[in-house]
Amino acid sequence: MQQIANFIIRYKTSLLYMLLLFIALAFTVQSHSYHRSKFFNSANWFSGTVYSASSSISSYFDLDDENRALVEENTQLKRLLLNSPVLDSVELDTTEINYTILPAQIIKNSYANPDNYITINRGKRDSVKQDMGVITAKGILGIVEITSNRFAAVQSILNTKSTINAKIKNTNYFGSLTWDTKRYDVVQLEDIPRLVPLLVGDTIVTGAMSSIFPENIPIGTIKKFDLNASKSFYRIDVELFNDMTNLKNVYVIENINRPEVLQLESEINNQ
Repeated sequence: MQQIANFIIRYKTSLLYMLLLFIALAFTVQSHSYHRSKFFNSANWFSGTVYSASSSISSYFDLDDENRALVEENTQLKRLLLNSPVLDSVELDTTEINYTILPAQIIKNSYANPDNYITINRGKRDSVKQDMGVITAKGILGIVEITSNRFAAVQSILNTKSTINAKIKNTNYFGSLTWDTKRYDVVQLEDIPRLVPLLVGDTIVTGAMSSIFPENIPIGTIKKFDLNASKSFYRIDVELFNDMTNLKNVYVIENINRPEVLQLESEINNQ
């Protein structure tokens, strides 16, 4: 209290001046409409600027929550989409569930090696298992190979060991999707017969022969194509929809019917 009193005594002249200035300004604003309008316009501009800055700061710190909400919403939509009879049209009354989908995030990404792997923040405790498919909002990414309790290693499509069933969209012509290690944004589709009409820009999607990925998941577009050495099949360069150097949010897919399909195939092979 003594310090406050000392402060007032020390700066009494300045404080008195500020008080009188404030009273003078108040009387001026009240008695002149022009000054009053200028004052309120300035006050509105100042408060608007402050509120705008405050809103921007709040929005920035809320980005994580908003992103999580968007990912969850996308997960629900993709679940509907993957379980629709036709992937190009979502049927909200779908009752048969063939695929489950789990959102995840990439914590390590590799794309410059011949055999690339991607680490995601989902593992055994999230029911992630080997041979589950992994996709992004734009297309396929790879297949889960190894899992720990909290994480999983995904074999990227940019991996020389990767072979995925793929086809030309809106046709039944399918082949194997591989990678020749030359470019991180281009993979190769092989074994498409030469009789198939192709155009640069045609869309390539997952085929129906895979027990891991649903049919018609986007992959990329035809960049160029040539006949192989036997002149019987095309070797097609496919430009990926995914930017493999800039990935964050992904979705892990499980085909609920896969164990039954594998069991049936095993019984046939053992006959």
